Amino acid sequence: MFDLDKLVNDYLVPFGLKIVMAIVIWIVGGIVINLVARLVRSAMTRRNIDPTLVRYTESSLRIALRIALILSILSVCGIETTSFAALLAAAGIAIGAAWSGLLSNFASGIFLIVLRPFKSGDMISAGGVTGVVDEIGLFVTTLTTADNLRVYVGNTKVFGDNITVYDANAYRRVDLTAQLAHTVDLQDAVVRLKARVAQIPNVVEKPGVDVEILEFNPSGPVLAVRPYCHNRDYWQVYFDTNRAIAEVGGTAHWPVPATRQILMPPPGASAPGVPASAATSTATPPIAAGGGGATPTGALPNSPAP
Repeated sequence: MFDLDKLVNDYLVPFGLKIVMAIVIWIVGGIVINLVARLVRSAMTRRNIDPTLVRYTESSLRIALRIALILSILSVCGIETTSFAALLAAAGIAIGAAWSGLLSNFASGIFLIVLRPFKSGDMISAGGVTGVVDEIGLFVTTLTTADNLRVYVGNTKVFGDNITVYDANAYRRVDLTAQLAHTVDLQDAVVRLKARVAQIPNVVEKPGVDVEILEFNPSGPVLAVRPYCHNRDYWQVYFDTNRAIAEVGGTAHWPVPATRQILMPPPGASAPGVPASAATSTATPPIAAGGGGATPTGALPNSPAP
């Protein structure tokens, strides 16, 4: 015969109590999790920790506490959690193997946030991209290039490559050259260029402008013109320096650099249009009228006067 009292007392009441207890634990646990997360966030904010790291820490803490809360509720309900934990660990390994690249970017993002080799607003060159850092995310770093393109670079590529931070120091050097002709007075050119380039806006006074002889080529000497400025003024100083070099050359009437060559015939060769026999003749050349100097008929070009 069906015993309703036994069903209620032995099954329904204990099961109902477990459900009520699970609901209470979930509610109280949620309140505790929110309280702990807020406390951690406030503590990290007071220490001026990067907002990205604060959000990451808070999210990770919430997820870990929720998982612990769920395991506690399952244990209270009488469900064995050992096998569940083993299954969760196996799933974590499988997900980690499948998302190895994504997790690598994630780990690199944590190192970028903690070590802080650069910050948002810095101009950097990393991962083959040069631009201003918009955001350091957990998986990618967002850059805006000089031609106003937004580029997303994986954190693994950024952290695993050389990082050049252009805004780290107070100033940087602008490298330009000035090609001069052979006839230009080098000392005068150096003085003129130093004085003119130093007048360009945003060129720092210390260190001063460097103008030195860089090399010599067939067209003449080459001067290295190197002003210094802050990175934000680099291109303005770059173009203004080129303009200043052109202005100084025009004001000083410098000739246009051109390659000069001297053709020297080999010994024994005749001049153009003169037979070889005449060039090699031992006869005494005729004397010009008026007692002038003698000029051999077969004189070679570029040869010294007798």
